[in-house]
Amino acid sequence: MFKSFHKSQAAALTLMVLALLLLWYAGALWLNSDQLINGYERRNIDWNFSQLVADAYSMKRPMLPTPDQIGAELYKSIFDTAVDSKRSLVYHSAITLSSTLLGFLMGGLLGIVLAIGIVHNRTLERSLMPWVITSQTIPILAIAPMIIVVLGALNFTGLVPKAIISMYLSFFPVTIGMVKGLRAPDKLHMELLATYSAKPGEFFWKLRWPTALPYLFASLKIAIAASLVGAIVAELPTGAQGGLGARLLSGSYYGQTVQIWAALVVAAVLGAVLVALVGMMERKINRRMGIAA
Repeated sequence: MFKSFHKSQAAALTLMVLALLLLWYAGALWLNSDQLINGYERRNIDWNFSQLVADAYSMKRPMLPTPDQIGAELYKSIFDTAVDSKRSLVYHSAITLSSTLLGFLMGGLLGIVLAIGIVHNRTLERSLMPWVITSQTIPILAIAPMIIVVLGALNFTGLVPKAIISMYLSFFPVTIGMVKGLRAPDKLHMELLATYSAKPGEFFWKLRWPTALPYLFASLKIAIAASLVGAIVAELPTGAQGGLGARLLSGSYYGQTVQIWAALVVAAVLGAVLVALVGMMERKINRRMGIAA
């Protein structure tokens, strides 16, 4: 029974992937054909449908590159290029990853500290919580250049400004998740600890913190993805020479759509790996605490 279930799942996934690939190739043909037909007409070239299909799937600067073109660019940029070369996606991924992880660490710590303060101090909750929420209504594309300029005037360049922008996006889900988690303990459990004359620290470490861990890891998964987005966005207004954001920017300047899509695929895979690593950490900690997965 279970084997048949897994087989049906695999068949459904395969069918979905094939359907997406079919739609992708059809979309590439549709979007690229207009540009090709205009070129044929300007140069008075006789053409047929098979030639149109072949040219649409082999353009150097297509409107929409095909999956095999993206795959070839990924192979060339990852395996056929030296890791320390500025044409290597490994090189650019390492730069983006460094600012992502630093921003995630800073945002996670800031979110936890703010949540602890908000939960234990009602005045802080009333004064700070509205600002925490309001901060996320400001578009990151608008605030990123201002952060870069201000920090640049203070001689903070390179990794730190990008990490701060990543922190700006990542602290919010951690704050909200931890506030919810720290308030999640059952009232009866709180009263039980009070009957044993538990101190505030014991309330926190023995009840609030263990109860908040599922909320923390759920918010950390969102935060690590948001931190990656912040790192990529931060590389756009800086004119950086390295990073996936810089790779996207240079590709847009020179019309290298295949380069843009390859960088996007690497960013998506990097985000998935980071979220998976947070999930692995969650399962490991749950096992040590005796919590069923």
